[in-house]
Amino acid sequence: MIRFENDYAEGAHRRILERLLETNEEQSAGYGMDEYSERAKMLIKDACDAPSADVHFLVGGTQTNTILIASVLRPHQGVISAHSGHIAVHETGAIEATGHKVLILPSEDGKIHAEQVRRVHEEHWNDPTHEHIVQPAMVYLSNPTELGTTYSRTELEELRKVCLDCELILMMDGARLGYGLASEGSDLTLADVARLCDVFYIGGTKIGALFGEAVVITNPALKKDFRYMIKQRGGLLAKGRILGIQFETLFQDGLYMELSKHAVDAAITIRAAFENNGFEMKYDSKTNQQFPILRNDEIEKLSKKYAFHTWEKVNETESVVRFCTSWSTKVEHVRALVDDIESLKRRQ
Repeated sequence: MIRFENDYAEGAHRRILERLLETNEEQSAGYGMDEYSERAKMLIKDACDAPSADVHFLVGGTQTNTILIASVLRPHQGVISAHSGHIAVHETGAIEATGHKVLILPSEDGKIHAEQVRRVHEEHWNDPTHEHIVQPAMVYLSNPTELGTTYSRTELEELRKVCLDCELILMMDGARLGYGLASEGSDLTLADVARLCDVFYIGGTKIGALFGEAVVITNPALKKDFRYMIKQRGGLLAKGRILGIQFETLFQDGLYMELSKHAVDAAITIRAAFENNGFEMKYDSKTNQQFPILRNDEIEKLSKKYAFHTWEKVNETESVVRFCTSWSTKVEHVRALVDDIESLKRRQ
């Protein structure tokens, strides 16, 4: 079985494994106070052009979202998200379990826009009973979104302006950030994200690491006592150097973006094969997630050889499916899939 159902099916890039083995017998300080973690933090701050940022390493995306959001919000406040956002649909109510409501906004493409955020803010404060209603205080984005779409620099700048006007914290979930930055037509850089967001994180779990997310805090108001929050919520890894070594390796010699581009190139090849053979794509994704619409018989045929995700039902005979590439997707596997897409013979 060739697997295209997610981007975390493989272990880790060999350079990370080699580095972990090389340093395995060394002794170091715990809880991320080691020299490797410090080096990784400096590399990330350099890549973000954010020398005054705070960088912290956590293990996984849901843990990171939960700790970040809970650390920012007061008890009566909530976080704005697209209705398809990861915190809204794929984290088992983790945010709500901390006592904070996810305030969802409708979205056709996975993104939320500045005018929507401003409307939520104004509707809340114009309501004479607003103290009876959860107060919006934070905006959650993911880039790429759950649907593989990405924000442009202009869109992010507009969201930043609204957040400043409305005194809202802007957060970006970057579990797949590298895939977004490496996508065709993207005009965002890590420096842009650091400049425009109060806090964001750079995903390692889905881009070459065994596990790990690097939190980057640029807003000084959010920095105080963040390590207390990490510890209280079980995120302060005793063997923190394992995270530090992985991110040090990813951010040396451009490896992080190299791996990201590999996955995106593979996905675009798959997209082209579907489109060239008459298949419609549900979302305009230029990242490592592709969403063709297939008939049930076509899904059954491809499922004999490939693992992929049935995303949503279109009608009784068709569904949207997701093919997801990764930093480790094999060229020969992509070629095999392209050949099998061609064999479906859907061209008019």
